[in-house]
Amino acid sequence: MRVVVGEDEALLRGGLVLLLEQAGHEVVGEAADADTLVSLVDDLRPDLLVTDIRMPPRGTDDGLLAALAVRDRQPDVAVVVLSQHVQRSYARELLARCSSSVGYLLKQRVSDVTQFLADLQAVGDGATVLDPEVVELAMSRAQGDLGLERLTERQREVLHLMAQGRSNAWIARALFVSEKAVVVHASNIYAALDLPPSSDDHRRVLAVLRLLG
Repeated sequence: MRVVVGEDEALLRGGLVLLLEQAGHEVVGEAADADTLVSLVDDLRPDLLVTDIRMPPRGTDDGLLAALAVRDRQPDVAVVVLSQHVQRSYARELLARCSSSVGYLLKQRVSDVTQFLADLQAVGDGATVLDPEVVELAMSRAQGDLGLERLTERQREVLHLMAQGRSNAWIARALFVSEKAVVVHASNIYAALDLPPSSDDHRRVLAVLRLLG
């Protein structure tokens, strides 16, 4: 994939670039601030944008806002945002605006190189991927009025893995069940959360959004 990297810390930015290039990706641009990042993506039209959430000029959520601006301008660009800490509100905002080809990962996840690269590839292929710690926090804080209390333990396990961007085949292998059983569990999850079939909505993402509150 052709990738643009946004990170204001030079050492981490260099590490990400090296990691991506060693994995066979082409890093076509680097940016240390959000404004430059958006301009680079406009000019270079990469397949994937990987950016820190906190970037100059304000040092708050500029990277997230840049990622959302990129998707508004170029819906085909896959986006992965990296965060130092778990922020459910950031993950929720990202998924509410981007229903596919999007990821929210903690920076510490980069140390697990194999999984990190697999998550980037999954997002590049169209998946929605949330960091496992974000999902764990969301599950522990899920409110009863969201319908999540109606899920069985197995359904919660399936939703947990769906939120991490796992495919039905992957979930089936992890839980030692058939892929057909996963499809049935997913269907029951949608029913429990009152998410009817719709050509306008992505129920898998809507279920994860319900999890994030």
